[in-house]
Amino acid sequence: MNGATYEAAGVSIEAGDKAVELMKVWIDKAKRPEMIGGIGGFAGLFDASALKNYQRPLLASSADGVGTKVAIAQALDKHDTIGFDLVGMLVDDLVVCGAEPLFLTDYIATGRVVPERIAAIVKGIAEACVAAGCALIGGETAEHPGLLEPDEYDVAGSTTGVVEATQVLGPGRVRPGDVVIAMASSGLHSNGYSLVRHVLLNAAQMSLDAHVDELGRTLGEELLEPTLIYAKPCLDLARQTQTHAMSHITGGGLAANLERVMPVELTATIDRSTWQLPPVFDLVRRTGDVATADLEATLNCGVGMVALTDQADADRAVETLASHGVRAWVAGEVATAAAEDGGKVRLVGSHAG
Repeated sequence: MNGATYEAAGVSIEAGDKAVELMKVWIDKAKRPEMIGGIGGFAGLFDASALKNYQRPLLASSADGVGTKVAIAQALDKHDTIGFDLVGMLVDDLVVCGAEPLFLTDYIATGRVVPERIAAIVKGIAEACVAAGCALIGGETAEHPGLLEPDEYDVAGSTTGVVEATQVLGPGRVRPGDVVIAMASSGLHSNGYSLVRHVLLNAAQMSLDAHVDELGRTLGEELLEPTLIYAKPCLDLARQTQTHAMSHITGGGLAANLERVMPVELTATIDRSTWQLPPVFDLVRRTGDVATADLEATLNCGVGMVALTDQADADRAVETLASHGVRAWVAGEVATAAAEDGGKVRLVGSHAG
């Protein structure tokens, strides 16, 4: 009888080494000048001497994953976009306080290391880091046979950014009369996929390979549309305008996430008629007979980020975002709240035709 080995237990050191070699080309693209060394060490190094240029630098940190959207990537055997979702969830949380993303680390857990699959995931992460302007400074790939099925995986990560203390955005800056600048999402982003999968794939038994006329592509292509990365456009918005707060619209929807940056003495009203509900959200609503309240409390419904900006800068804000390819519009306004409405956000009207 031969002795037990790590490989016999389901973990391949050789596959892990090959995955590292395949991902190197992508990691090399996601660098900043402050990054020291390459992959392979026990920790990533970042030269913090650049922070000397700040009067009082505040570090911001965020950790997240992409939820059950990975199930769509696994079902379609397409893995080079899910990394974009991971980076979007991370850096777009940072930028709401005005922080510039500096570096990111990722964690991939899988039942079996398939080098080409891991490299495809990292490719998406690296390309998204380039779009966000941050460095992919390190990461970990862990093989978990017995815990995950051979072709299952999950991804998570963390990121760190910096903002000057006097430039931090948030509730304390918001004023009556500020306008709500809505920024279009690229689709579902990475939230609410448990509801979407339940409605479209489980209950309605729709095929991911089926072409859906109202979407103009297959259902799988729509569901894998990567999260839009707002980091660079929003940082420019903060530089170019008197923007007082931002909110990343993730789980919980538009109202609940905007309330996280609303002071208790103010309220915001958002008019649904200022934008059209994108087809994928209407598809979920109709197919599952999902109530508007549930839809808006789960999905972004076409708005991936919002900014609360001085009314005098409204046009400039929309133009600044447009210059980065982000469609934006004035969707509402901030006002002094009655006692019962303090800190709340109201959605009124119906979506445009």
